[in-house]
Amino acid sequence: MNRQTNIEVIINGKRYTLSGYESEEYMQKVASYINKKYDEFKKHPSYRTMDVDMRNVLMQINLTDDYLKLKQQMSEKESDSDSKSGEIFELKHEIISLQTRIATLEKELEHTKQERYEEEKKNIRLETELNELRKK
Repeated sequence: MNRQTNIEVIINGKRYTLSGYESEEYMQKVASYINKKYDEFKKHPSYRTMDVDMRNVLMQINLTDDYLKLKQQMSEKESDSDSKSGEIFELKHEIISLQTRIATLEKELEHTKQERYEEEKKNIRLETELNELRKK
């Protein structure tokens, strides 16, 4: 089991201690992501006029929106992946069927070649017999 990690981060200009079982690097990424969101909000003039509660709700709404959009994208990619897996399965099945058909046709070809060889031998023997009969 992973050990618990404690790390100090700065979020929106304030120092916080994060604790968790994730790596320090991961927790820094989380803090960085939140800071980027705050930076986006601070660019809008209306953000400055909002009270702290409204700013926090706005942050929660935006983080939830990001999460839900990513979750939807992941679901679509999984669905696409499942669809492609089905197509791959069908193509593999078709390849196996074609390989089986090729093997069957190769056997038929070999059999036909053998029959042709036997017929040619028979023709040569008959021609030889005919030539011998003509000589007599």
